[in-house]
Order: sequence, then structure tokens, then C-alpha cells
Amino acid sequence: METKPSLTPRLRRWGKEALWLLLFAVIISTALDLWHSPALPEGSPLPVLTLQDGTQADLQAMSRDRPLLVYYWASWCAVCRFTTPTVEQLWRDGENVLTVALRSGDATRLQQGMAKKGLTFPTHNDEHADLAARWQVSVTPSFLIVKDGKVVSTTTGWSSGLGLKLRLAWANLG
Repeated sequence: METKPSLTPRLRRWGKEALWLLLFAVIISTALDLWHSPALPEGSPLPVLTLQDGTQADLQAMSRDRPLLVYYWASWCAVCRFTTPTVEQLWRDGENVLTVALRSGDATRLQQGMAKKGLTFPTHNDEHADLAARWQVSVTPSFLIVKDGKVVSTTTGWSSGLGLKLRLAWANLG
């Protein structure tokens, strides 16, 4: 009588391999975030930015009462096609959000693109990447959490709405 091999050892081995892969992915992701993380110039105050609608956004004041999510994105960024709707939803849900469109065309072109996609979040057009250069933002999408005028958290690449909400909540505790 022939017996079939048990699935249990095989499942246990696959489980161990999956855990090692997950751990490896977390380490690589963390290393990439540290490498690509934006950095504000030491000792310089946060800028007051002009938004697409002509209003002024004082990042220092905006981050005083609750954490501010600063989202760097670009109209040409493939990953931003997935993250931008998430940030738009956070904005519509009442989160403190300001976005920076990086090299996404002049004001008219950016406004047309945003209208076409139904984007209403407040946006500063960094047409020539001047702000990105000062903040050392080299990757889109990039997310910065600012609390009381200081960057307390950064991440780059895809991020979920839940992940961003958790980062904002964590910053609010500090």
C-alpha cells in the first residue's frame, strides 16, 4: 500500500520561506526609504507655498494643530496613478493634505490634468523642481509627514490609505 506524502512538512517549509521573504522585503523597503528620504535644509523655516488656486499655504501653520501630509507626485509618474486617488480620498475625508506636483507642466496644463482626473486637493506646482531640489526629493511619489514644522516621517513609492492614516495618527501622538 502506497502512502502519499503529508502536506504538513511542505506547508511548514513554504511558510518559513514566505516569512523570510517578507522579512527581506521589509528590510529592503526600509533601506530604500532611508536612502531616498527627503530632507529639509537644517535650520531653514518651512516655506509658504503658492497653490494652484492662487492662495498661500504656510506649512509651518498648517502643521501646528495636526500632522500635515505633504505628497510629492507627478503627472508622468506611473506609481502616482495608484497613490494619487488615495491621497485625494484622504483630502476629501478631512485629512490635512498638501500636494506638490513635480515637473508636471505649467499651471494651465496641470490644472487641466487635475480637473480631468477629478483632483481637488491643494497643490503647489513645482514646475522646475526648485522645491524638490531644496528638500532633496528625488523620487515620486514621496510622502512627508510634517508636525509642528518638522518632518517626522517620510516614505517613498506606493503607500496605502491605511498606511498613510497610521503615519498621520502616529505623528499626532508624538
